[in-house]
Amino acid sequence: MNLFSPLYLRSLTLKNRIVVSPMQQYSANNGIPGNWHLVHLGSRAVGGAGLILTECTAVSPEGLATLNDVGIWNDEQQEAWKNIVDFVHEQEAKIGIQLWHSGGKGSLRHPNQRMKPLTDEEGAWTVKSSSATEINGVIPQEMTVAEIHELTQKFADAAMRAVEAGFDTIELHAGHGYLFHQFYSAVINKRNDEYGGSFDNRIRFLVETVRAVRKVIPEIMPLLVRISAVDYIDTPEGWTLEDSVALSEVLKENGVDLITASGGGFTNVSKDKVFPGYQVAFAAAIKKTGILTGAVGMITEAQQADEIITSGKADLVVIAREHLRDPYFAIHAAKELGVETEIPWQYQRAF
Repeated sequence: MNLFSPLYLRSLTLKNRIVVSPMQQYSANNGIPGNWHLVHLGSRAVGGAGLILTECTAVSPEGLATLNDVGIWNDEQQEAWKNIVDFVHEQEAKIGIQLWHSGGKGSLRHPNQRMKPLTDEEGAWTVKSSSATEINGVIPQEMTVAEIHELTQKFADAAMRAVEAGFDTIELHAGHGYLFHQFYSAVINKRNDEYGGSFDNRIRFLVETVRAVRKVIPEIMPLLVRISAVDYIDTPEGWTLEDSVALSEVLKENGVDLITASGGGFTNVSKDKVFPGYQVAFAAAIKKTGILTGAVGMITEAQQADEIITSGKADLVVIAREHLRDPYFAIHAAKELGVETEIPWQYQRAF
């Protein structure tokens, strides 16, 4: 087993273990992916990655972080995604959509405007979360139980749209300080009802959504979840790796096929904790539960990526910024590792 071994997820076969990580592009209008997204995702498919994951894709307008994020809550968005999916498939790659709701981290300006809160004149909306706990200087409204149930249905509706658009897999983004994370971490969740307090209560929203999505997508389609394995906050309320292992066991029991283990979202990570492969150990720990895992965190080199797979630390390497620097990372990694890989015929003269 190595970086270029196939991976089987239900009926899905990935030609290698290299994944293009979801990366926000802040380049959409009305949630509709455009030519930028076609070229951005399509070029990584040309570059040989086994699985392409879209950036965070909102399941409702209120789920956006900025007005330039993508969504999949209406027909126009769904059709635009289908065009991208079809192109990726033409390159013999697979593509998944990452469904998401920003919760209390929404209603922000574009990064070029430093992601400050939108004004009413700019189209601001009321952000909601598990509790009225401050997040990045904003205090969201606490969601009602009825709103939680409605949002679970919106995730299921978005999943059905993703199936119709031709996506090969679905990933729920439950990390990085966004809404699911705002529920399962006691740093933010201060509720006193069935969605707050105990571990089982705090994970309830995510588990119920997993069940709802699993119910509406084909049995043969894999379901993925990205979590923040730790909060990087040294307080009794902070989410820990032990919590993540326990959560992963529950998700596995409810039909999740693979966990990508990232970290943080409510605070900046101390620089002394960031180094090449600094979050791989999270994937390795979760993998011991018997679920497949994806590793993230400064994975930038072919030998490094290959070692993660050959040593059994994770089943996939989920690579973000190196794919921005090098859309053809997979082709270059194969050459460096001495592995034969398919190269688009249009580019073969270069190799």
